[in-house]
This record gives sequence, C-alpha cells and structure tokens, in this order.
Amino acid sequence: MLNLIRCNWIRRSGNFWTGILLMFVALLSCSTPASAYNSSSRRIQVDLSDQRLYAWEGKNLVYSMRVSTGKRSTPTRTGRFTIQTKLRTTRMRGRNYNIADVPYTMYYSGDYAIHGAYWHNRFGRRVSRGCVNLPVRQARKLYNWASVGTRVVVNQ
Repeated sequence: MLNLIRCNWIRRSGNFWTGILLMFVALLSCSTPASAYNSSSRRIQVDLSDQRLYAWEGKNLVYSMRVSTGKRSTPTRTGRFTIQTKLRTTRMRGRNYNIADVPYTMYYSGDYAIHGAYWHNRFGRRVSRGCVNLPVRQARKLYNWASVGTRVVVNQ
C-alpha cells in the first residue's frame, strides 16, 4: 500500500475516492524515494537563451550543464513546474519520432521532460522537440540528485 501511495504521488492516504485512477504498473519499478515529498531547497533552472541547466541547493550552485532545448517549431515550455515522474528509461513517441530507451527521464509538465539524449551531440543548440536534453552522464547525475517534487523553472 505504501508503494502504491508513493508511486502515485499521494501525500495523504485519505486522498482515495471512488473512481480514482492509480498507476499499478509502477509498483515494481517505482524508484522515487520517500524523501521526495519533503519540501526541499533544491531546484533546477533551465535558461533557454544560454542553453544551460543549473541545479541549485539553496544559494549553492551544484551543477551547471549545457543542454539542448526545443527548436523554434517545437519550443520548450517556459514557467514554473515540479518534477512529476522519474523513469530510469522510457520510450518516447510523437509525430515523426519513436525513440527507445530514453535514459534518466524526469517529466515536469505533461510530455515535457528533462532527460539524457544518446542520439545527438548538439548540446548548446535548440534541436529538441521541446524536452530538455542532456548528455547521458550528466542526465544520470541530475536524475540521482533530483527527486519527485523538485522545482523546475524554465525561463528565456
């Protein structure tokens, strides 16, 4: 039951009601730590103009990484978000693309995610379909550092 609550991002067990849709598939693979629900000073900032991602803990800069964000026709959404889901690997499908084994994926707004990209080495340029792409090694570091609930700010 605790895994079910944790994998569905439910903060209180009293939040169940008839008809609630729960993600049972994640029970065996959910890797979100229980500490993900504690408020944290950790945050991720994505600067679209500089094509950089900054990971902060309080006022301390922990990581600074070159990224590849959305091209003009498929821009990266700006705003304030939180990491909703973390998947070590996933398949991403969309119009004109189908990519298997996308590593270290952290969804923060619908289909928008921060993830590793093994299929290109064009970091520092806007070439993605809206996601924030990182080199795989850096994506792994960020994935292990961040948790569900970590704030994400994407700005111009």
